[in-house]
Amino acid sequence: MNNQPITEYLLAHEFFSELNKDFLTLLCESASILDIKKGQVLFRHGERADKFYIIRNGRISVQIPAIIGPNLEIQALSTDEVLGWSWLISPYQWHFQAKAEEDSNLLEFDGISLLEQCEKQPKFGYELLKRFAALMSERLDASRQKMMDEWNPTGFA
Repeated sequence: MNNQPITEYLLAHEFFSELNKDFLTLLCESASILDIKKGQVLFRHGERADKFYIIRNGRISVQIPAIIGPNLEIQALSTDEVLGWSWLISPYQWHFQAKAEEDSNLLEFDGISLLEQCEKQPKFGYELLKRFAALMSERLDASRQKMMDEWNPTGFA
């Protein structure tokens, strides 16, 4: 488990690099540590999204629920990766499911309080939106590619 204090961890984290120190303070104030066990579902598609996470240790599977059969794993995320963007975009519902593939230690961020700060401080909101827009693009591209690989019917271009 990573015992580095949250402030130091975020200062060194690539996703938040070059973020104003006051904005980092806001993030730290909304963060808490969460431990989850292998097999535990962190969130489900369609549920209310009001958090995001950074994986400090462990492995989390980002999945698309299947109508029939097993869920389709889009990505397996591990140490230092950011998980969750649905808290930032209305209607604030998860677009994927996340499940622990091994015991994991996460930083959990309170999206509701962060959205309130985004409204009060638009520059903070814009800085977060820029970072999470890139994350959204990455996850959606990975989803599209995985679905094409798994569900592409023969002869379909």
